[in-house]
Amino acid sequence: MTSIGIVGTGVAGLHLALMLQQHHVSVTMYTDRTPDQVASGRLPNTVMHHYGTRERERELGVDHWPLADAGWWTRYHSVLGNPGIDYRGNFDDASTAVDYRLYLPRLEQDFCARGGEVQVGRIDLAGLEALSGRHDLIVVATGRGPLAEMFGRREDLSPHTAPQRICLAGLFTGVDRPAPEGVSINVSRGVGELIEFPIVSAQGKVTGLLFEAMPGGVLEVLARTKYDEDPGTFDKLVLGALEQHFPRVFARVRAGEFGLLGPTDLLQGGVTPTVRNDYVQLGSGRFALAIGDCHAAVDPVMGQGANAASYSAFVAGRAILEDVALDEMFCQRVAAQRAEVVQGATQVTNMYLEFPEHLRTLQAACVRNQTVSDAVAAAFASPDKLWRIVKTPERVDAFIRRIEQL
Repeated sequence: MTSIGIVGTGVAGLHLALMLQQHHVSVTMYTDRTPDQVASGRLPNTVMHHYGTRERERELGVDHWPLADAGWWTRYHSVLGNPGIDYRGNFDDASTAVDYRLYLPRLEQDFCARGGEVQVGRIDLAGLEALSGRHDLIVVATGRGPLAEMFGRREDLSPHTAPQRICLAGLFTGVDRPAPEGVSINVSRGVGELIEFPIVSAQGKVTGLLFEAMPGGVLEVLARTKYDEDPGTFDKLVLGALEQHFPRVFARVRAGEFGLLGPTDLLQGGVTPTVRNDYVQLGSGRFALAIGDCHAAVDPVMGQGANAASYSAFVAGRAILEDVALDEMFCQRVAAQRAEVVQGATQVTNMYLEFPEHLRTLQAACVRNQTVSDAVAAAFASPDKLWRIVKTPERVDAFIRRIEQL
């Protein structure tokens, strides 16, 4: 009987475990934190789940947050300038955001309630080798430390060796959301970006703010200032950044009510965009497969990381169910089948951080033609499709011509 060991209880690990569990495959998950520790910890990220991920949640029976509470269908875009740029696009289907301190523990509880086994304890490289003696395949779904590093960096897909943005992500009160509700992407050229979106938290629906500061720029202070040292000063600093660089959001702030929810509702730092090798062979002769952030870590500006991780988990899960052996050929098949989507997410995110001239051409088309704007918004749920649109200036021009001729 096939036995799978999954190290890490993030979205990739949990989606894979729940999928295999539905098909009666023996799965053991390994993690260094309990659900209660995750729930009471610091904000781990600010992720959005697009249509494909929501479909997979429904398939897994873990669609616990109704669209009436968590969904939105609109993407707003604003670029500060004189004149500025403002337009909106409509999604084909809703996206959602749920605080992962609610989401991950709930899915782990689902896995355990359905008979799954989770072992809590730190796994190092020696421990991983030991686990390979118990399972036919080890799946590594933790994106940091030696377990991730053992897969090795793919230089051809990892052009950066340092974070391209220094981030502050937090949950805030005192911001009126746009009507209709949606995610707003706000750009201050030469300074950075602000992603604003509704998110379901333990305190109900609040506003998520993700500041993406260019390294060395005026917004980097947001990621370097400690909330705990002076909450009032911290809130004023964030408010000042909104007023100066992101006035469309600042205009919806309620005077006297704005502030971070609490000291744990904050994440500061940066992500070095990295793609690693898909698999390694362990000393036992068996293989370890990388999924999620372990395989491909992306900057959060495009909201692609969790969706690519969920997709990768399902590709791996289907391959486990279909193949006759979990050997190197199996690992190569998984790598090939998920490459277009996962690599598309990394490449399109890296391009949007650089924002070359042909993306400005696409942006101008979105301003003048609502159909183009809607088509681009819809493509955000499919990074492979979006990458096919924006990879070259010629492709952007062809896309615009095709949409405008409809």
